[in-house]
Amino acid sequence: MIAPPRFCARCGAPLTTQELADRPREVCPRCGTVHYRNPLPVASALVLDDERRVLLVRRAREPHAGAWCLPMGFAELGETIADAALRELEEEAGVRGRVLRLLDADSQESDFYGDLLVVTFEMEIEAGEPCAGDDAAEVGWFPIAAPPPLAFPSNERALIRCRRLHGEAWAIQDSFEELHDGDRLHSTRQGLAPEVRQGLGQALLSDALVTLVREQAPRIAGLWLQEIRTTASTPHYAAMRPEDLLGRASTALTQFGRWLQSDQNNEEIRDFYLAIGRERRAAGVPLHEVLSSLSLLRKHVWTFARGQGIWRRPIDVYRVLELDRRIALFFDRAAYHAARGWEEGAPGE
Repeated sequence: MIAPPRFCARCGAPLTTQELADRPREVCPRCGTVHYRNPLPVASALVLDDERRVLLVRRAREPHAGAWCLPMGFAELGETIADAALRELEEEAGVRGRVLRLLDADSQESDFYGDLLVVTFEMEIEAGEPCAGDDAAEVGWFPIAAPPPLAFPSNERALIRCRRLHGEAWAIQDSFEELHDGDRLHSTRQGLAPEVRQGLGQALLSDALVTLVREQAPRIAGLWLQEIRTTASTPHYAAMRPEDLLGRASTALTQFGRWLQSDQNNEEIRDFYLAIGRERRAAGVPLHEVLSSLSLLRKHVWTFARGQGIWRRPIDVYRVLELDRRIALFFDRAAYHAARGWEEGAPGE
């Protein structure tokens, strides 16, 4: 800990310690000046690249020489704390930046400097390529989720805050990329052992809703059954045995969940709906009613899933809208195979 001052900076008299405002403070008995000791302001810069890596510098000097940290240093007279962070970024990492947001302010105690107030800004690079500068032995990019051991706890806190700040946006981005690469993802995962697939975790944000649809399949099927037996678009279904319709719908919903989570392959889905089409043709159900029945089942899946959304955050909205696209993908295939099965069941074929 840094020793307190011994002499008055105003008149040079020896200081005494007195209790003021419930704290021991250095006071000049001659001129009455109170010598307050305040934390030193430190400005640091957190820069991310497009690969979610953070720019760090390896310290060339004590304290913590050889350790990694954010570009940082003391604010000087006549500059704002943000300007200090920009200056340190340029001096230590060789790049000019632009402040995006105030990220964190943290108090830290240092045996070397005493009490510090570390203010961290998230920035982006406007010009230059990172290179080691003043007080830095090296610069490097590191995954923000797996940085090397850092010299200062305030840096660790700032990285955690930054990850939390970007977490939902990154999750949506990752899920969007997986969604639009879904055919490859689906076929790739089908070739893996179940325990390996399980270890991959949830690839898409809407997987939680898919699981819920599977678990609630009987309930959704029941709602679908009530409508399909009364709506004008499917009159033939009113004469069918309710238990048979309910069983088929529950199976279809279970397959929907299993297929979207890569537990069931395309051939099983194809064969199931080809059989549905043939059966409905044999029972005298027109093709337009078969397609309408699938459309109604799709509607009830979507209505149920939409009802589970909290709708408070962008990630909640995205999760439900993402599922809507996946529902469309599945039921478009189901309708295609059911129509093929219905046509193949025509007399003389």
